[in-house]
Order: sequence, then C-alpha cells, then structure tokens
Amino acid sequence: MSIAADKVVSIDYTLTDDDGDVLDTSVGDEPLVYLHGAENIVPGLERALEGKTTGDELVVIVEPEDGYGEYDAELVSTVALEMFEGVDEIEPGMEFHAEAPDGESQIVTVRQVDGSEVTIDANHPLAGQRLHFKVKVVDIRDASDEELVHGHPHGEDDDHEH
Repeated sequence: MSIAADKVVSIDYTLTDDDGDVLDTSVGDEPLVYLHGAENIVPGLERALEGKTTGDELVVIVEPEDGYGEYDAELVSTVALEMFEGVDEIEPGMEFHAEAPDGESQIVTVRQVDGSEVTIDANHPLAGQRLHFKVKVVDIRDASDEELVHGHPHGEDDDHEH
C-alpha cells in the first residue's frame, strides 16, 4: 500500500534546522500518526511522502512557504499588561491562547515585557525557517469512516468526543 489521500500514515522522523539542531523527533517515542490529505502535517512534507510505501526512508527539505509560512512582522504587536489579568508574572517565551481576528484560537508568544506593555508574536515558532526532515515510513492503513469525517486519525482506544 502506498501513501495517498485518506490513508492513515505512521512515520518516525527527526526535524532539524539549517544548523543541524534537533527541533523535534519521534525517536524514542511513538511514531507520528497522521491522516494524509487532511493538512495534519506541513504541506511540503506531505507532498514528499505521497506515493511512498512502508519501510521507505527519505530526507526532505521544506522551505518556509511549504512549512509554517514566512515570518510576518505584522503578527507582532504590543498590548497592555492588563490583558493578562490573572497571570502573576509575564515573561518572554510564555505562550498563551488568544482569539484571532477570524474568531479562531491562536497561540501567541510573549517576546518582551516593558513596564506595562507586552510584545506578543502570533507567528508559529518555526515560521520563516527551512525544515529538514529525516523520515521513515512505519505503517500505512486505510482510514476509517469516522477518521475521515473528523479529519484526523484515532488511536486504538480513542473514545474522544468532538
């Protein structure tokens, strides 16, 4: 069976940056399981996996536009410290869920705290970076009807609600 739309795919992977620093890996953990064609992983990696079969190993370099997007300076803004009511101490690197202009939830990262002002960044932490994936295809199976409706794979004992 080869990787195509509506297949549940399990991969072992290591993600590094241009300097070779490991950003994320499944090594020593469970493989990453995703629904192919459902935008569960970055587009550049998904395209590179199309047609591969169990046991295939590949190295994929994903440019920012096919990964987490280009870095957008317009997604950096300064807000009042009082916006973080109920949080005792705000420090750079902290992440918060915020409501995006379209009403969806997004994660923002605190970049700087200056008195009563907080600089936040709504870019993905890997925006603007070239991504280097070393991947091994571990398993491929047909998605269940429920997985197709939900747009993501379910585990063996997965009784979650949507």
